[in-house]
This record gives sequence, C-alpha cells and structure tokens, in this order.
Amino acid sequence: MTIGEANPASNLTAETARALAREAGFAEAGVAALPHAEEERDSWRFAGWVQAGRAGTMKYLQRRDEAGRLVRSRVGVPFPWARSVLVCFAGYNVSQPLSTDAAREDAGWIARYAWSSKVDDGGVRRANDYHKVLLKRLKNLESQIHAQCGDFEARAYVDTGPVVERALATAAGSGWTGKNTCLIHPKLGSFGFLAVLLTSLEVREQTVPTLVPDRCGSCRRCIEACPTGALIAPYQMDATRCISYLTIEHRGPIAEDLMEGMGRQVFGCDICQDVCPWNSPRRTPISMDPELDARAELVNPALEWLAEMDEGEFERTFNGSPVRRAGFLGLQRNVAVAMGSSGLVRFMPQLRAWATAADDGLRTAACWALNKLAKLKTPE
Repeated sequence: MTIGEANPASNLTAETARALAREAGFAEAGVAALPHAEEERDSWRFAGWVQAGRAGTMKYLQRRDEAGRLVRSRVGVPFPWARSVLVCFAGYNVSQPLSTDAAREDAGWIARYAWSSKVDDGGVRRANDYHKVLLKRLKNLESQIHAQCGDFEARAYVDTGPVVERALATAAGSGWTGKNTCLIHPKLGSFGFLAVLLTSLEVREQTVPTLVPDRCGSCRRCIEACPTGALIAPYQMDATRCISYLTIEHRGPIAEDLMEGMGRQVFGCDICQDVCPWNSPRRTPISMDPELDARAELVNPALEWLAEMDEGEFERTFNGSPVRRAGFLGLQRNVAVAMGSSGLVRFMPQLRAWATAADDGLRTAACWALNKLAKLKTPE
C-alpha cells in the first residue's frame, strides 16, 4: 500500500484520536470525515464573504488555484487526498481580567491570545509563540497515529494553512459558530486555539461526530457590544470593520469613524468574546496550560511603555509573540489611537512628535488623536 491509500484495518476512530490528542497536550479534539456534510454550504458562504469584499486586504484568504477555485473554499481544493480531519482545541482562558473590566485610563489592551508565554530553563518568563507550541503537539499527535495506523498522508496547521478551521471544528463536533463568528465549545467557551491535522485515513462510520447545536438563542450581546459595527448581522463579520483586522492586518491610515470605535485596543480585540455568556467564569474553566500562560506586562499594558519603545526594544519585547505581526509602526499607530481615546491630555507631547512622522498611518492617527484631546475643556 502506498502513502495516501486508505487502509480499512487502520481507520481512525474518534475515541482514539481524542485520547491521543489529550496525551499530546490538547484540551479537547474532534474528528470529521471529508468531505463533511456541510461542505457545500460552507464553501458557498465563504465565496460570498470574499466576493462581498469583507476580507479586506487579506489576500491569502482570496487566493485561487489554476482553475479559479478559492483555495480555502473546501479542503479538497488544495488537498484532494484528505479523507479526515482532526481538530484540536487548546484553551487560553488564563486567570486575568477581561478587556471589558474596569482598567486605568492610561492602559491599552492586547488580545488575550497574544499573551502566551512560558518559563524557560533559567526561570525567566518569555514570549511563547502559540503557533510553534501547538504545531509541535500536532506533530507528536501525528507520530502517535502513524504508530497505530501505519503510513498515511498528512498536513498539520495552526492558523497557517489554507483551511477554514472554524468550519472544520464545527464538522468535527467541537462546538458551534456563534453570532460573533467564533467557534464556541460547549464546555470550554471560545477562548481557544484550533489546531488542524488533515489525513488520508478514513473515519469509521460509527465514529461520525454528533454536531453541537447552535446555543446562542436570542442573545445579541456580541453584536451590540462591537464598537465598530463589524458584526453586521448574526453570524456575519465584515473584517474590514473589525478591530482585530484594523490593528493587526491593516496597513496605513485607519478611517476616522473606525478610530472612534477602537478605544484602547492596541493589538486585536476581545470584546465580542468577553461579553459572551459562554465565556463567563461559571461556565468556562481557567486554562492551566503552562506553555500558554500570560505575560503579566501584556495585560492592560501602559500606553507610555508601548509608546517609548524604539524598534529594537519592540523586537526584543515581542520576539516570538504574535504582536510582531502588527509591526513596529503599526503598533505605534494603534497606540496613538488609544491615546486619543483615553482622554488624557498628558499624551499630547508624544502625539505631537508622531504627528510629523513619515509613516502615513502613524501620522494620521496622531493628528486624529491630537484633535480629539484638544477638544477637552479641562486637563486631567
């Protein structure tokens, strides 16, 4: 038998895959046969979302193959050999405040998922790239499955592959897609990373997952809480208005109406998850993953601290951290917006310095922030 051929004697079972995934360090896992039952529907929805321009400048989501098919529209486009998918969940709901909790006026917000760290052999806590942490676990999981099932084709991805992880997780029975478009696990909430292992192994029929029904009900908290109106309808996200997109993926100036809603978010946004009842303390357990623990200095970080960094300090501070994706100038731009939203006129000297910056995005944000603070009638 060649690699990629199905071996009936060594097909996957959900029980085995879940047990091995938990041994590898994941909190939960599910398995789905490919193509899954709702693939046609999901493919149509993704294509419509891209066609409507809601992916913004994220060209990787719009990539097509030689036949003109959207690569991410269905797994079979880039991986015609794939017969099953394991979707693993690793929680990052650490014991720290939410973005919606009371905080200092001079504090920014970095998205919860980007806090990940671990203590090194020298006892020092350092940034820990969750991509590398979880990919290592996936590779270990793949090796364990090889030991039980023999040779097969496989690909492992953590946020980097041409797949829509949320749709695959839903198909694998790992949760449902909430009105905020995040995957919600019925026991673990939505504060979790999704790691995907595609394989050429068949899934035994008796292990077909039970899909988790939509349990959002009549709740609209996420939609009502989104300050930039990115959730244009239940289950519909316009990424071009999303604070996560604006602070991470978007380059250059940000529209004034969107800066008005960004508040203190300097990297990513957790608001729609923080207000979700499925992430409340009584429902969602705190993650005890030692490789994904929080760096205290990234929780409610001081805007002055972030603003005073030069590019070298930025690289040293965020080496191995998702925050590097925003770029040095991108983070400064976001900090300028947060300073303008803070209402603290003591930030004006820094903003004046940035108002003459060569970078258009930073300069525009600083001028907007200065105008906003100048309207204050009384100093802090």
